[in-house]
Amino acid sequence: MRMRLPKLACISLVVAIGIGSALRQSQFRARAADGFATGAGAADREGRLHVPDDYRTTYQLLGSWAIAVDEGKGSKEVHVVYASPGVIDAYRKTKRFPDGAVLIKEVFKSAIAEMTTGSVSRADVLKGWFVMMKDTANRHPDSALWGDGWGWSWFDAGDRSKTTTTNYSEQCQGCHVPAQASDWVYVDGYPPLKP
Repeated sequence: MRMRLPKLACISLVVAIGIGSALRQSQFRARAADGFATGAGAADREGRLHVPDDYRTTYQLLGSWAIAVDEGKGSKEVHVVYASPGVIDAYRKTKRFPDGAVLIKEVFKSAIAEMTTGSVSRADVLKGWFVMMKDTANRHPDSALWGDGWGWSWFDAGDRSKTTTTNYSEQCQGCHVPAQASDWVYVDGYPPLKP
């Protein structure tokens, strides 16, 4: 049996959906206009970075890295990297990360096991997050966590709102020196950034 809604109910439903959509678009435009301040939920106006609660559902997956064990038998860590909404499209167009872009790297201890495909490494225990936020205007020149076009912070798995980083140039940047020419990011490891 097919249920029929009265015309007034259908019109009300369409209007409600339209209003909801307009409100979401208005909120998105407001966030985009102040995109740096909101940083896709990763920073406040004072430049304090944190790990957004919803990044796994609202961000885009960039790719992953497996950090090899010295003996070559599996991986000791697995890194999974996400980008804030719109970053992939913007990067493909300009080959630059847009102002306010956020990259979040999950760092896991790995588990190594034998499977039908051979010896595998998989993400196991979360160690923490590394967060970078693009800052083309050098908005926080007096902060030891911002510089060279980015905000940089490490967060231990126990607290995604408080960084343990005190100085990006001493604690973060060293690992990124080989990627300086590509805006401090190892873009070759991220297939979605390629056309």
